[in-house]
Amino acid sequence: MIKKILLLALVLFGSVAMVAQTTVKGTVTDAKTGETLPGANIKIANKAVGTTTDFDGNFVLKTAEVPTFTLEISVIGYKMEKVEITKDNQKIAVKLTENETSLDEIVVSASRTPERIMESPVTIERMDSRAIKNTSAPSFYDGLENLKGVDVNTNSLTFKSVNTRGFATFANTRFMQLVDGMDNSSPALNFAIGNLLGMSELDVNTVELLPGAASALYGANAFNGIMFMTSKSPFDDQGISVSLKGGVTSQEAAGVNEYYDFNIRMAYAFSEKLAGKATLSYLEGTEWFATDERNTRNGEYAPGDRSLNDYDGLNVYGDEVATDLGGAVGRVSRTGYREQDLMKDYQAKSVKLNTALHYRPWGDDRLEVIYNAKFGVGNTIFQGANRYNIRDFFLGQQKLEFKGKNFFVRGYVTTEDAGNSYDSRFTAININRRWKSDQDWFTQYAGTYLVTGSHAAARAAADTGRLIPGTAGFQAAFDDVTADPSLVTGSRFQDQTKLYHSDINYNFKDLIEWAEFQIGGSYRLYSLNSNGSIFTDFDGPIDYDEYGVYTQMQKNFLEDDRLKFTASIRYDKAQNFDGNFSPRVSLAYAAGEGKNDNFRASFQRGFRNPTTQDQYIGLDAGAAILVGSAPDNLDRFTSSPLNVSTAGQAILGSTTTQLSGRLAYENSFSASSVQNGGFDASNSPLVKPEEVTAFEVGYRGLVNTGETSRLTVDFSAYYNIYENFIAVKNVLVPFYGQVGDNSLSLLALANGDFKAFQTYTNTSSDITSYGASVGLSTKIFNGFELGVNYTYAKFEFDQASDPDFEAGFNTPEHKFKLQFGHTNLFENFGFNFNARWQNAFVWESTFLDATVDARAVFDAQINYAVPSMKSVFKLGGANLSGQEFFSAPGVGAIGSQYYVSWTINN
Repeated sequence: MIKKILLLALVLFGSVAMVAQTTVKGTVTDAKTGETLPGANIKIANKAVGTTTDFDGNFVLKTAEVPTFTLEISVIGYKMEKVEITKDNQKIAVKLTENETSLDEIVVSASRTPERIMESPVTIERMDSRAIKNTSAPSFYDGLENLKGVDVNTNSLTFKSVNTRGFATFANTRFMQLVDGMDNSSPALNFAIGNLLGMSELDVNTVELLPGAASALYGANAFNGIMFMTSKSPFDDQGISVSLKGGVTSQEAAGVNEYYDFNIRMAYAFSEKLAGKATLSYLEGTEWFATDERNTRNGEYAPGDRSLNDYDGLNVYGDEVATDLGGAVGRVSRTGYREQDLMKDYQAKSVKLNTALHYRPWGDDRLEVIYNAKFGVGNTIFQGANRYNIRDFFLGQQKLEFKGKNFFVRGYVTTEDAGNSYDSRFTAININRRWKSDQDWFTQYAGTYLVTGSHAAARAAADTGRLIPGTAGFQAAFDDVTADPSLVTGSRFQDQTKLYHSDINYNFKDLIEWAEFQIGGSYRLYSLNSNGSIFTDFDGPIDYDEYGVYTQMQKNFLEDDRLKFTASIRYDKAQNFDGNFSPRVSLAYAAGEGKNDNFRASFQRGFRNPTTQDQYIGLDAGAAILVGSAPDNLDRFTSSPLNVSTAGQAILGSTTTQLSGRLAYENSFSASSVQNGGFDASNSPLVKPEEVTAFEVGYRGLVNTGETSRLTVDFSAYYNIYENFIAVKNVLVPFYGQVGDNSLSLLALANGDFKAFQTYTNTSSDITSYGASVGLSTKIFNGFELGVNYTYAKFEFDQASDPDFEAGFNTPEHKFKLQFGHTNLFENFGFNFNARWQNAFVWESTFLDATVDARAVFDAQINYAVPSMKSVFKLGGANLSGQEFFSAPGVGAIGSQYYVSWTINN
């Protein structure tokens, strides 16, 4: 299928003859320096007809358009100029003025209407193709970490998780990522897998990022922030562009490994009505090895190593299977396998294909019809409750959109296939069980220990016949287990979940003069289809839906429209929950000459619906069973047969028992109370939407620091109050008895006849978070760009009020970032340097709770342009100090990455 699409794209981009009636010639220069500007866009207003300037800043435009018409001349980073063409063979000289600061750039996402960043009513960060060229990071997506207030947590080489304002996690369901208006999240997981299946760097037009809640305009998932990636239009950006990038990654555990990143973009406007484009990306490399074998106990690091009879290494799997053999033997765990033995070759891979056809029936922007098809296949590693090897994962999206100057209507479908993905923990557990059952292994261990009194001798005897990594027997068992979707005997997980989504928006600005009004809405349908390997969809797909409607009013007041008032409200209703209203009100005041001192304040309420997993998961993760709390899910889940102790068999009359999901919510002990010597009943009401009330103030402006120099200042502060914060709680379900009976249920705990469950619920505790960020940037020493920003983040929560709840703020309190560079240090040569520092912080997750050490990271790049070849060569590196660091406990240590690239823009 992909080959056919590429072949079609190549055929479509053949030449198309046009009859030229009008010729325009000209030169484009920098208004301040007088230097010519190669690559400037020359475009007929409201048409798809145009050209670009050559190496010397000259252009020749031949068009069938008959004068009079208007040309729009633009370059990223400069203010657009318009020139009226009144005759054939007209010659023009255009001088473009560089934007004083990045705050002059235009954004759309903050209010769903174009406005200067300077005048946006909320905090917003932005990256465009010029910033991408200058980033020192290996990719534009990695470069997002240099933006103010943005955290990028590295799960693996190809899976980065973007977050803002706290509560970070690799499964970041609080942060939304839109690619050309489409939610790029996995339908089953409800979060984006970084840019593994996202957008080609060559096709990125802009990236806009709104920290904080944005539910009032964008719905339930825009809770912690939202990111918009917008691609280039084939009408405006034509030609063939190619990027060749290669380099190495260096890590103590993995050594030095090569990686490659190839991108190609082809775009062509066949006429002023029809245009098309296709992009292809291919990345291959080696993941960061995870080799932390420190002992753990109850989700935290613990003293000891493999010499302990009950050792449970962090990146060692299979040793979670343990039992108390009683008497002098004590608690014993099976011998596990290291992660390196279970992740095959640690291959990271991403293949992305994006095709689009754009049709303008009247040859202008009154109406544009877009068909967009995106397909991605990749390998990566995801860390949730366990470590998952994501192999041959497929994500496809197809969109049909109708849009005009004041409206859009779009619908798209997202499909996914888990491919050959598997759970590394259950791979180890079930490989062990292939060569010897748990009962036989522990029986042999106990028997040998009673004879020898030696744990080492007992383990050696029980491990007789153990499959050794690298042998044919181990490989055969590995292949069988990773192909088996039942976690009782295998580790593969299946998923073919789909998502159907539609959006509509209309802006009445051409119909209503005194204020700008917008209305819109959305509808989404999930169809969960994991064949029972993730969700409780054993008997067929589970469908559920949600919808929302919103309106916004924006009005300018005072002289020169200096005061902007914005109010919006949205109503959302999900199938399993009551509806929610999300209001937002903001004021922005532009003071000073040229409106260059902008003050803003906003209030909004946002909410987050429980995810597909919060509602419908039914997964035995080994250490605990995860059961979602949708009302119709509690009885859908039944555990596999669980072994009952000898004493318990006399009570139940059976050697095994099975537990329903309902018991986790209605007959269970609080895990933390049992660990602390108490026996309190758990409190796990069914999950409902999480809510936040957010207050924000900010300032953006220019401060004169000399006759010709200015300092850009961007400051914001926020305070969030959370209600019904969605939480997971660990509970213990007894095999017999009723919690609170003070008899049988306690006897079940004493006999070890219980199973740990993880429930999905809300905490009644008060949670608040607050923070501030400030960014300063200027130009010094004749064009050197200097920027520095600081972010403060904090949250408050009384743990004693809900001992079973983990907030998972997972964000450093202090972050400093520095940028220094020059885009044209000397002719065609530029460089950029970035530094980041953050303090140590606690990371809480179902995988492990531990402290992440403080770190300082340095990235740099140099670039050289060869205009005659339409090429830019770039040499750079990330983490140049070589000091390895962890973004979270359990992931691979992040080493250094060095690269060289050649980009051709034709």
